Amino acid sequence: MAMRLLYSREHMQDSTVDECAGTRYPSQGMTLWWVKNLFMMTNARTASASPAPLVQNTPNSSGYFRNDCRLCHGTNLETFLDFGMHPHSDGFVRAEKLSEPEPVYPLAVNLCTGCGQVQISYIVKPEILYGSDDYLYDGAITETGRKHFRQMAKDIVQEFSVAPGSLAVDIGSNVGLLLATFREEGMVIQGVDPTPRMTKIAIENGLDTITECFSANVARRIVAEKGRASIVTGTNVIAHIDDVDDLMEGIDMLLTENGVFVFEAPHLLHLIEKRAFDTIYHQHLSYFSVKPIAAFAARFDMELFDVKEADIHGGSIRFCIGRTGAHAVQPAIARLVDRETKAELHSLKRMQQFTRDVHTLRHQLITMLQNLKDEGKRLAGIGAPAKGSTLLNFCGLNSSILEYVTEKNTLKVGRFTPGTHIEIVNDDELLRRKPNFALILPWNFAPEIKKNLSAYTAQGGQFILPLPIPKIL
Repeated sequence: MAMRLLYSREHMQDSTVDECAGTRYPSQGMTLWWVKNLFMMTNARTASASPAPLVQNTPNSSGYFRNDCRLCHGTNLETFLDFGMHPHSDGFVRAEKLSEPEPVYPLAVNLCTGCGQVQISYIVKPEILYGSDDYLYDGAITETGRKHFRQMAKDIVQEFSVAPGSLAVDIGSNVGLLLATFREEGMVIQGVDPTPRMTKIAIENGLDTITECFSANVARRIVAEKGRASIVTGTNVIAHIDDVDDLMEGIDMLLTENGVFVFEAPHLLHLIEKRAFDTIYHQHLSYFSVKPIAAFAARFDMELFDVKEADIHGGSIRFCIGRTGAHAVQPAIARLVDRETKAELHSLKRMQQFTRDVHTLRHQLITMLQNLKDEGKRLAGIGAPAKGSTLLNFCGLNSSILEYVTEKNTLKVGRFTPGTHIEIVNDDELLRRKPNFALILPWNFAPEIKKNLSAYTAQGGQFILPLPIPKIL
């Protein structure tokens, strides 16, 4: 048996989310927190669900529940997948803090039956997620990412004939991948990002960056100092913003009359089709698709005029938005809306099927790994991305299954995975310790990882991909 429940269902039902939100007990083996989490996940809601057991829109020290759609403000929200209580997915734990309580927050996903928007229900305050030096995501860590975002910047300049000296603003600029390329193309640049460690790197490289969350007030300051922007970009960040009305107010202030707002995010269609549940975590407030975004843009006298698909992050979509009538609407919009409609992407029925698929995948993965352990095989993980935290916690995978996790980002080495507390070591340890199997957590970068760690397979090791179907490579 892959898992054993140590507490009765009756005992766990006596505990409420109120007792757990914002804290958890230090992990010593299989704790009540983990078992309760497992119980909640095993009984995840697959139909119209009752409200979560916390008062909605009542702020506490960690965040609040949102009871309306952030795109259309409709209140017909249906919960279709509930992960229970999860830690901050980028909250990698220092060794000296392992014995301290670790914050956890509700993680559940809602569908707006009005416009089709998908979003998580509980909003963790941005200062908790991004406001400390413990936020360690580096967008330049993979060669795949570097190539993609450099090419994205070049394509934007070429496609929209952006003149040298024009202003480009990048929201969520991180270490400045897009900014650096825009500068090479002769543009004036401005980054905006709330993560101190990453903006420090950008600033040290001469990339002008404001260390704050983007807002209409920030946009007003940029216009006062540098004028209006021909291009505003956001890569894997717009889905992190709760108040998107304020975002669009800022975009309206920033853009020139013919300016373009280009943002990239994982496409909900790919998330559903690939069963990529690990893309769901507290930073990702929204899961976008074409139809809801088109309606959302129209609320602000803006127009979604083009979309482009990209392979990055397991399947992303690039949205191009401008002032209504300023740009010709491309046929790609209608094509993708048609694909989404045929896939029943915005229906509760399809979301409920996704939930069943996710629970099947979870069972398959746990069974595979436990069987390998029962055979005496040694297992490790590769990579410590935010999505890996969702997968590890949802599946209850700790150091009793994965002995350690290797990581290319040296900022994470020496820390422990959120919630599951697996030690993070340097990628080189994979070759030295020689586990029989290595689970690739950043599966969206699997080709690059396999190439970089080809010496591991040369000495007899085997990779495991967790999604969309767990398999040994």
